[in-house]
Amino acid sequence: MNLIKSVRQINKIILHCTATPEGRDVDASDITRWHKNRGWRNNGYHYVVKLDGTIEEGRSVQMVGAHTIGHNVGSLGVVYAGGCDKDMNPKDTRTPEQDIALTNLLSALLDMYPIAALYGHNEFSNKACPSFDVQEEYKFLINK
Repeated sequence: MNLIKSVRQINKIILHCTATPEGRDVDASDITRWHKNRGWRNNGYHYVVKLDGTIEEGRSVQMVGAHTIGHNVGSLGVVYAGGCDKDMNPKDTRTPEQDIALTNLLSALLDMYPIAALYGHNEFSNKACPSFDVQEEYKFLINK
């Protein structure tokens, strides 16, 4: 996937999970359908990372996302498929392929938007999403 720089000023990159059970693959078209069924115009996330590490575009980076209430303007939303165990309890379910893809994507986005800070959705909402501590997991990217 070729990353395109947004003309919007980006100061936050916010990581999410799809809150789906471990092992269930989800793609951008699934999320688009879910979000349209909720009355949204389109997929609320800019990037979707599938179980095999494939990165798909959800919503154009030129458009304001619909992923974090009060923080969509000036941010990009990245979501990975998973985030719950089989009983729908929060769990870090990233596959090794997703882990590599997320690390590479987040690193590239932080390079592309040098004033941007990286956050987990749970830093702005009373949710477990993305089911792990983004600040701890990606401190090597944040402090590079």
